[in-house]
Amino acid sequence: MTHPTLAVLGAGSWGTALAALTARNGVPTRLWGRDPDALAAMAAARCNQRYLPGIELPAALAYEPDLASAVRGAGIVLLVVPSHAFAAMLDDVAPLLDDGTAIAWATKGFEPGTGRFLHELVTRRLPGRPAAVITGPSFAKEVAAGLPSAVTVHSEDDAYAQRLAGLLHAPNLRAYSGRDMLGAELGGAMKNVLAVATGIADGMELGLNARAGLITRGMNEMLRLGVALGARPETLIGLSGLGDLVLTCTGDLSRNRRLGLALGKGVAIDEAVRQIGQVVESVLTADEVARLADQHALDLPISAGVRAVLHGEVTPAEGLKMLMAREQKPEYPHGLFGNS
Repeated sequence: MTHPTLAVLGAGSWGTALAALTARNGVPTRLWGRDPDALAAMAAARCNQRYLPGIELPAALAYEPDLASAVRGAGIVLLVVPSHAFAAMLDDVAPLLDDGTAIAWATKGFEPGTGRFLHELVTRRLPGRPAAVITGPSFAKEVAAGLPSAVTVHSEDDAYAQRLAGLLHAPNLRAYSGRDMLGAELGGAMKNVLAVATGIADGMELGLNARAGLITRGMNEMLRLGVALGARPETLIGLSGLGDLVLTCTGDLSRNRRLGLALGKGVAIDEAVRQIGQVVESVLTADEVARLADQHALDLPISAGVRAVLHGEVTPAEGLKMLMAREQKPEYPHGLFGNS
């Protein structure tokens, strides 16, 4: 089978891991990054020493420091950049794409300041092109190392979703497909906020009961916001929602969980982000979740509490006290998706 050329834009941990995966699958893959020197070092060492130290990259993976050359002739362009850089990356790429090039992204989050979903930005800037989001519970380090993982690809174009999933599917990675882009993106973004909450609780040594309660009630918040926005509940209880939520709330490879752990131990937020050394999406995403909740008159106390802590409005201990002081009520007073 002849595979289309895949251009992966973004040479961080996740972009490198996905590029390595597809190259191993026999897909002609080019990896582009903003730092030509870093790309050259990766090509020479066959390792992304900064983000994926010790993991050998496949010899078939090509490295392209020039953006125009990276996307020229590509059948699919895959964006793997932080959410705050996503819109600018689309603008840079748009005039360079061939007519038949499809677009995909493995970025999680919203457009800062507007709360727009990333698929909305793609539709506005690249109308008419097949578009898909890759998401799910998948730490880059484990995917790059070939450990068993699962992802899901969502697109309004079923054939394209299945085609892209086929390029990712491998002996140690199961790739599913679906057509609920909004739900898939909401789960991938909102879990980052909730991972901060469980990290804070674990940093404060509040115990496993607290962690389980936060994950469960956080899942409730994700479902209620998702349904209000028009997402499919089955998407949010699948890989892109529940799966990603459990992973980021419990796995210490999660940057957002590590941020919460630091905050729970009393580290200032600026210092915690500096120690992590990578973009921590929850800092921006918490604001957008709050904006969406306000638009739909939803009470999301865990997400709101995380936002207040991230903005320094309350301490982690004060945030916990506020959550525990809420009135006793039925678990689902208005049904599964009511405002509870």
